[in-house]
Amino acid sequence: MNLREFKLERFLAEYEFRAPYLLCTSDCESVSIGDLLAMEEGAADAFSAIRLGYGEPAGSPALREAIAGLYEGIGPDAIVAFNGASEGILAYMSAVLAPGDHIVVQCPAYQSLHETARANGCSVTPWRMTEQSGSWHLDLDTLEESIRKTTRAIVINSPHNPTGYQIPRRDFLAIAEIADDHGIAVFSDEVYRCLEHPGTGRLPAMADIAENGISLGVMSKAFGLAGLRTGWIATHDTAVLRRVGAFKDYSTICNSVPSEFLAALALRHADALVERNLGIVGENIRLLEGFFDRHRDLFAWSHPAAGSTAFPAIRFDEDVEQFCIRLVEEWGVLLLPGTVFDYDGRHFRMGYGRRDLARSLERLEEAIEAGFCP
Repeated sequence: MNLREFKLERFLAEYEFRAPYLLCTSDCESVSIGDLLAMEEGAADAFSAIRLGYGEPAGSPALREAIAGLYEGIGPDAIVAFNGASEGILAYMSAVLAPGDHIVVQCPAYQSLHETARANGCSVTPWRMTEQSGSWHLDLDTLEESIRKTTRAIVINSPHNPTGYQIPRRDFLAIAEIADDHGIAVFSDEVYRCLEHPGTGRLPAMADIAENGISLGVMSKAFGLAGLRTGWIATHDTAVLRRVGAFKDYSTICNSVPSEFLAALALRHADALVERNLGIVGENIRLLEGFFDRHRDLFAWSHPAAGSTAFPAIRFDEDVEQFCIRLVEEWGVLLLPGTVFDYDGRHFRMGYGRRDLARSLERLEEAIEAGFCP
């Protein structure tokens, strides 16, 4: 498999762990192991009693039972757990798709949603979002026109990284119908699900509404538990489950047993974790609105509808990647250039799911007031 360099991950690897002010992270505020264990009586003793042998390849029964609680019609047997959502993406694109197959991918996109398929010999058509009058849009006619005889899947992401766009419910249902009409699958990246902002309704899981729907989930975003490295695929398609499970035999075999225990515990208290993080998101959105209102001459801002990321753009004449590199090297503030999403030279990703956003935003404002922006 000839994988191209993962632009986003390489950029973060260069700067994320040495920049003091992070304004581009996609995950939400995390908790300590102690805080997590305190959510349930007896959990600390049970955790310390775990024996560190191999786990079940598809995920522990307790974990898959807890994940199933996030869906309406998905049971534990319709779930395969992975070491993060990234492994789930790799498993699907490698084991279900074949050389010569074609997929249509909502773009901009997290690179592995299209690159792993391309590296496996598939052809990829970007289904490009457009930005109009301060909001993002997807055109269903364009989707229909992109489907070929060799198309095997439509790949979508809602809530969307990096824009914060939420596919309207009628369009989401229409995508499922279009896929069914053509006999193809919908691979639905739903890792930001549960982070809908006030006034934005929660979409059903694609796995709940379509027999050929595949829902991708993870503990990293809404639950703020990226360090557990626990993700999953949920689907009624038994052939998909069988293939991705068999692929895992060649990748990680099974998940971390302690992580599975903690993930199942967290999901039994999912409402509390999500409510806390939605509170942080709501407070941070208000701070961002004030910031972009004060600096509307420098930045264009499309208000996100869901998730923990937004995709503003610079108005001044500079390549956005150079702007982001100068900012982190001179002021320690990390933004993520849109070029890592193969987008234009103006947009950049901001993340607003963590408590320290106010401090980082103040630092960015200090740079602006010191004349950093051209």
